[in-house]
Amino acid sequence: MASVDEAHVIISDKRREDHEYNEELGPVQTNIESEEIAALSSEHRNYLLKRHGTLALDPVPDMHDADPYNWPQSRKIINLLLVAFHAMMSTFTAAAIQSAFENIAEDLGVSLQKASYLTSLFICVLGVAPLFWRPLSNRYGRRPIFLLSLAISLVGNIGCANSPTYATMGLCRAITAFFISPAGAIGSAVVAETFFRSDRARYMGVWTLLLTLGVPVAPLIFGFVALRVGYRWIYYILAITNGVQFLLYLFLGPETRYIRKGVPRATSAFKEEYFKFTRIDPTPLRFWDFVQPLTFFKHICVLIPACAYSMIFLFGSVLCSVEIPQLFGAKFHFNTQQLGLQFIGMIVGGVIGEQIGGLLSDSWMNSKKRKTGENPQPEYRLWLSYAGHLLTICGVVVFLVQLGRAPALHWNVTPIIGAAIASAGNQIVTTILVTYAVDCYRDEASGVGVFITFVRQMWGFIGPFWFPPMFTNVGLYGSAGIAAALMITCSVIPTMFLQWKGRSWRPASY
Repeated sequence: MASVDEAHVIISDKRREDHEYNEELGPVQTNIESEEIAALSSEHRNYLLKRHGTLALDPVPDMHDADPYNWPQSRKIINLLLVAFHAMMSTFTAAAIQSAFENIAEDLGVSLQKASYLTSLFICVLGVAPLFWRPLSNRYGRRPIFLLSLAISLVGNIGCANSPTYATMGLCRAITAFFISPAGAIGSAVVAETFFRSDRARYMGVWTLLLTLGVPVAPLIFGFVALRVGYRWIYYILAITNGVQFLLYLFLGPETRYIRKGVPRATSAFKEEYFKFTRIDPTPLRFWDFVQPLTFFKHICVLIPACAYSMIFLFGSVLCSVEIPQLFGAKFHFNTQQLGLQFIGMIVGGVIGEQIGGLLSDSWMNSKKRKTGENPQPEYRLWLSYAGHLLTICGVVVFLVQLGRAPALHWNVTPIIGAAIASAGNQIVTTILVTYAVDCYRDEASGVGVFITFVRQMWGFIGPFWFPPMFTNVGLYGSAGIAAALMITCSVIPTMFLQWKGRSWRPASY
């Protein structure tokens, strides 16, 4: 184990590097990490050196094995995958019936448009429900909320599978949406609670990628299910998946909610992580806690990313995924299986886009840090978002224009290529803007995640209601122009202002 003297040498070397940098380039920020490390006890410093092999940690972990920052990397990754898959299941369940709208409409005696509202309803509830779950997860922990979420979602999906009427199925869909929603919003908090800042975008990208992929993966899989065994088996498969998730999380998903001051600790880290179902945060639970995330409307460095991302998400994800079943079904007379295959382009695009939004984003920030010797400002990350905006705009235009040009019953791949390009852009914007907002308010990561989810889902809920009238009134060509104009006005330009003035708008304590 490294000695205390070695720890002092590391700190002294870091300070000397900062001093040299100051002499060459003038005044810079004080090295907060070194000052914080210097204030720790020798035992604490030795503990960190043994755990991480370095003291250059941001944030600085507690001296306890239950602190998620001190977990082995393998445990962090497993927990992240469980939470990210749980987040994916929220959008996956919402989109699960998209390829089967025609089957549902025929079975329940409703119109095709009315059948699509079962997805719109789900999207709406996904946006509102996290306002309820966030304060509960802050007080009692993420783990019990996730377990409850999966258990009741299982029941809700079984209810959907056995619903005799449209109203009953709508009610069961709403219940499922309410309970499956937590990980899709507070997953950003789990990432912030588990991974150090230098790797945050990479692992935030895993969560956002699976959250995004849930939309196209579901109809791809369940198009086959609806055609071969009936659409009600979609709900049974979702219920089985929830049950498997519950068991995996019960044994492999430790608690990530960890308060570093003023909370008694269990002697055993294992007990703290897996068997502590009592209250974690003793702060009284008030009504204000359930609406507090909405106050981020007044924080420009969260409001602009939320609105800009939501507009990109609406066209790069919602429009393509919701309209493929309706437009392609009517124009090419596809069955559910053929409709599901159209989503492959969005899946490929999302995976490719994440390489820029996650891996390249972290490399971009770390490279700047190596050159200057200090952490770059969060606004520096936004440079990469413009590639995402441009790809989404181009992809949506290609999707709509090429679909409009295709003769009836003569399918070609070009609209799907457009959807893939839009999906790649959407994923880049998702990871970068969400990570930026969390970086600006790191201590309120759960509230930021809930707020962004609320804005995204509300805007995504409204879209399917005005897309069909837009297509009817101005056509697919005109719709492409409207979509491009809205994305430039509401996403690109606000992001430019954010990059210009963001430093003066966000907390100076960053």
